[in-house]
Order: sequence, then structure tokens, then C-alpha cells
Amino acid sequence: MSALEEKIVSTLLKVMRSRRSSSAEVESGSVVPEPAPISAVRQREVHFSDFEAVAALKKRSGLSSDSLENWHRIWRDNAAVQFATSPLCKGWVLEADGRIVGYLGSVPLLYHLGERPLLAATASGFAVEPAYRALSIGLLGAFYRQKNIDLFLNTTAIESVGKLAGGFEARPLPQENYDTVLFWVLDTHGFVSAVAKKFGRTGKLTTVATALGSLALKTKSVFHGGNHISASGRFKVREILVSEVGDDFEPLWLRKLAEKNRLLADRDPAQLRWHFTIPEDRRDTRVLRCELEGRLVGYAVVQSETDQKTGLRRCLLSDMLVEGDDPEAVKSLGAAVYKFARAFQCHVLEVLGFPTNLRQVFLQWKPYSRKYPACPFYFKARDRAVQGILGTADVWYASPFDGDTTLMP
Repeated sequence: MSALEEKIVSTLLKVMRSRRSSSAEVESGSVVPEPAPISAVRQREVHFSDFEAVAALKKRSGLSSDSLENWHRIWRDNAAVQFATSPLCKGWVLEADGRIVGYLGSVPLLYHLGERPLLAATASGFAVEPAYRALSIGLLGAFYRQKNIDLFLNTTAIESVGKLAGGFEARPLPQENYDTVLFWVLDTHGFVSAVAKKFGRTGKLTTVATALGSLALKTKSVFHGGNHISASGRFKVREILVSEVGDDFEPLWLRKLAEKNRLLADRDPAQLRWHFTIPEDRRDTRVLRCELEGRLVGYAVVQSETDQKTGLRRCLLSDMLVEGDDPEAVKSLGAAVYKFARAFQCHVLEVLGFPTNLRQVFLQWKPYSRKYPACPFYFKARDRAVQGILGTADVWYASPFDGDTTLMP
């Protein structure tokens, strides 16, 4: 990447960091009803019949939309529901004058700590109208009081929610650098234009974007450091659909479980297909399978999506599992992820999470980085012995596969 492009991207990162908000705003021009007295607000469990009202609340709060079909997928067609020994709660709402003014979903998931299965719940879609924010703690309290849950997760917490979670003895993820996103700009002009739209910038930034367009500047490789991607010739990587994930993923998953005492979200073939088969999903999802002499030794799941407001085309490494964390296999999958991102004409390729040894492979390719204002991932185990084990960074393998990050459309 040229010195000019370097300067532009650096400037954009400063703009993004300075303008990042920790909470969504209500759409301008919307009519905000007069709040009911706090004493008149009722908290109760959420029902399927609440979907439309919850969807409207999430839209007012700036959260992404969902679908009733996805609610059924999560709370009926979910292996974790079958694993539970007692009925699970879908979440809770705050109701004032017959109107839903607050919501917190609870999504059940299967995890494994070595050979020990754990029933987890991840907080999802947390939204409360400003006049009722003081009652947010009641929703979180109900989430953490669930008696049939072994592990509580919140993987998309803003700073204020993280502080509230701390009051319930939830702890920030100890995995190093989870709050830092690695990314590579694949299309400088598209990236700059999208960021300019996102922050509503005019003047100098718009002029820069126009200049980039007229110069037709293009990124020649995924690396802004000038290196070239390398993949070992020993491994064969091919792209398949999520529906084509087959039985040979099971032995890989079992071998991975046996490698060390590590916390892993369940990744058997059926669970992988369930996780990434989302009704009305706006993303394009592919599985990249890595083989050595015809044997499956790893895979990556990559997703691309276009932001409807800014036009930014983003590619995310959503999951990756490699036998023995073999760095050469990781490199080969990384090359395939890059190829996918280029084929779908993405403006930016992002990597969030994954253990340090995998991130070290990606860091060889000199990515840019941006940090969240605070750690977005909090956890709490019911068993204090398990909580102690999870306080060690090496036990974690956190990525966008965890929690609700990639479960929603």
C-alpha cells in the first residue's frame, strides 16, 4: 500500500475511534412516548407472541433485525434445548402500559470444558428504552439467576453493560487481545467511501474519498506491509456450502476436544450446520475445508455481508478449527479466506478473537487493528471451581462462533 493510502487509512481509524458510540440512538424525528411510572413497569418472561413488539423495540434501539423463524430455530430447534434437564427461559421483557420497553434474550448453547459438557446461556439483543434504563439491572439479574445454566456469557457487551455484569460477578474474558480486531483493507476506495457515509463526514474526508476514486487506487495484496501471502503446498483447501458439512467433521471435532483441557463451543457436524443456517440471513457463508492426503485436518467458516446504510462490504473469519493448531494449515486456510474475500469483492477482511498462537500467524501479514472501548466478552460459571479454571487465558478459544455474534441474521 502506498504512503498516501497508509495516511488515509490511519486518518480513518482516528475518525472511527473518535466517533464510536457505546450506545445506539433513537432514530431522529421519532416520537418517544411519555414514560410510565417506574412502579407500573412489569418484568416477565418473553413469549413467542412478543416477537413483533421486541423487534420494534430493537429497531428503535438501533439493533439489527431478527425473524420469528430464527426465534423458533434458537429456542426450539436447538440441541441445547434437548440437552437441558428442565425448561429453559427464552429471556425477559419490561412491559409498561401494555407496551414492551425493555428486552434481554437468553440463548442456550452447548459447551465442553475438556470432557465435561456445560449448558451455557448467552445474553442477546439487550435493549431498553432510555426512560427505563434504571430497570436494566432487573433483566440482567434474571439472566444470571437461571438455576439450570452452567455458564453465562455476554459476547457483545458495551462498556456500561460490562460494568453491570461485573456486579453479578461476571468477569472479562482473559483471552489476550479479544478487544482488538485485526483487519486488512482490500479495496481502499470502497472502504473510505463507506466510512465517510457511516460518520456523515463532509469536507476534507469527502474530498479524500473523491480523490481516491479518481486515482483508482487499489490494494495490490492483503498485506499493507508489502509481503505476499503464502500457503503450504502440502494442504488442499476447497470451498463447500454449510449444508455440505459432512460426517468427516466429527472425527476432527473429537480429536480437537482431546488435545487439551480447553473450553470449546460444541462443533459437531449437526451443530455447525445449525449454527450457520440462519433464516433470512443477509450474509453469504462458506466453509473452507483443509485436507492433508485426503484427511480433514481443519476448516474455516467465512462470511461476507454488505452494510445497507454505508455499502461497506465486510468479510469476517467467523470460525476456524485446525488439528494441533498447525501453523502451516492455518496459513493455507488464511490464503483461502483471502481468496474468498477478493472473490466477493469485499472492502475489508476482519479477524476477531482466536488464541494467541493463531493470531501470530495472521500478524505475520501485517494487519491494521482497532480496539473496542472495553472488553465485549464477559463470563460467569455457576461452579466456582470451573470459574477458577476459566480465569486462565490458555483455557479459552473465543471467536465470533461464541455467544450470539454469528447466530443472528
